[in-house]
Amino acid sequence: MRTRKPLRPGAVLKNLTALVLALLFVFPVYWMFSSSLKPQHEILAKDPVFVFTPTFENYATATGIDLFWTYVTNSLVVTLGAVILALLVALAASFALARMKFRGRKGIVLVVMMAQMAPWEVMVIAMYMIAREGEMLNSIPLLTLVYFVMVLPFTIWTLRGFIAAVPAELEEAAQIDGCTRGQAFRKVIFPLLAPGLMSTSLFGFITAWNEFAMILMLNKEKESQTLTLWLTQFQTAFGNDWGATMAASTLFALPVLIVFLFLQRKAVGGMTAGAVKG
Repeated sequence: MRTRKPLRPGAVLKNLTALVLALLFVFPVYWMFSSSLKPQHEILAKDPVFVFTPTFENYATATGIDLFWTYVTNSLVVTLGAVILALLVALAASFALARMKFRGRKGIVLVVMMAQMAPWEVMVIAMYMIAREGEMLNSIPLLTLVYFVMVLPFTIWTLRGFIAAVPAELEEAAQIDGCTRGQAFRKVIFPLLAPGLMSTSLFGFITAWNEFAMILMLNKEKESQTLTLWLTQFQTAFGNDWGATMAASTLFALPVLIVFLFLQRKAVGGMTAGAVKG
């Protein structure tokens, strides 16, 4: 019968610190979600109300706003479109940067790093002028391309590290067995990139889903806006209806939470499956 080792004071302190930090981060999310289920008078009560009868009227108010489902569709189209395009381009670019030797490769890596660190907010005016001159304002395809350019540098940089971590001998062994270079990448390297694909997809989704400055400048017409602008205009539309505002905030945060939980679970499974297939 195995005996449990006593916890050291250092380990106890670390666990307590982690617990306190987790509570600090989780409590605002809990309060937002619980407030979205409370009647208005309980939200505005002087003393906090922790035990209440849930109501979904706030969600009905939030989803009943004009063009709500148009905003949902626009957000999903531009976000998923940007992430998928970034993954496709980054897979080819990161493979070339990690495996191939050519003149100017280090310069390209430096440019990718600079683009990743650059604050995109400073490019808003330039993007607006380009879109205006090209008569592409209020365009969902243009917004998708802008978001694609925003998430591409990080995607290339991250996938380059994952590809470089895969031993080149695996690829060479596949080519000796008769695979072309493309087949070796698809059958050997690609399955091992699951954790990198998951992490970059998560980052790209969060970046594009939460982006505000570009959509504010490029898409003025309501039919071409996304949930980001819908959320910022919500308080103006419904006055001091804090229950509906919290419901709107919860609806906006829910897709990110779902994607995070899904990709976090799949990343570990993808790593194991990739190792077996390799």
